[in-house]
Amino acid sequence: MNELSPTALRPEGTHLTGWSSVEADWSADQRAFRTASWGKAMMWIFLLSDTFIFGTFLISYMTVRMSTVVPWPNPSEVFALEIGGHHLPLILIAIMTFVLISSSGTMAMAVNFGYRRDRRKTAILMLLTALLGATFVGMQAFEWSKLIAEGVRPWGNPWGAEQFGSSFFMITGFHGTHVTIGVIFLLIIARKVWRGDFDQARRGFFTSRKGRYEIVEITGLYWHFVDLVWVFIFALFYLW
Repeated sequence: MNELSPTALRPEGTHLTGWSSVEADWSADQRAFRTASWGKAMMWIFLLSDTFIFGTFLISYMTVRMSTVVPWPNPSEVFALEIGGHHLPLILIAIMTFVLISSSGTMAMAVNFGYRRDRRKTAILMLLTALLGATFVGMQAFEWSKLIAEGVRPWGNPWGAEQFGSSFFMITGFHGTHVTIGVIFLLIIARKVWRGDFDQARRGFFTSRKGRYEIVEITGLYWHFVDLVWVFIFALFYLW
């Protein structure tokens, strides 16, 4: 016996408006996730929850920054490098941002070629995205080691407000962990694409139905989210 939706049980000629209409549509599954697979829907739900976590971190950082009575370190000085005798503020951060934003472009092209079932170009672009992501993490590790060598700790720093160290390591570390996880998944999916798992329907983790490259798009959703979060970190932590 088939279950009747709320719409089918509604008397003929009855039209709901406002929140009642939204509730009826969602409960009847007429609009919500109608064309989305479970994998894609679950990724969107995960990204939504992750948005709340990153949002909480950034709001906490802004609160600490505005409430402290001790002078906050100047990012242009803290994150500057001496190259060839020239003092270059934020040069490393600018390169890191360029690398990560560029990886978003290669990921978008990988998704495009994935839906064209171009196995070779999809795998190469995913590997290039992973390489850019690994480069970003490597530069972030250099940034961490430089600041640690200069005396920055989670409980203090030599340039001013003690909260600077804890905010820096927490926010950039949490984001760097996301990038690292993304690089690992990119390598796993790129290998499966290169072997033809999605063309042959070879059984295994993250393998979709034969001929479907949707997992590439799902991985892309995660990667674009990581890139977008970095834009907010860059604006609030390094430019403010």
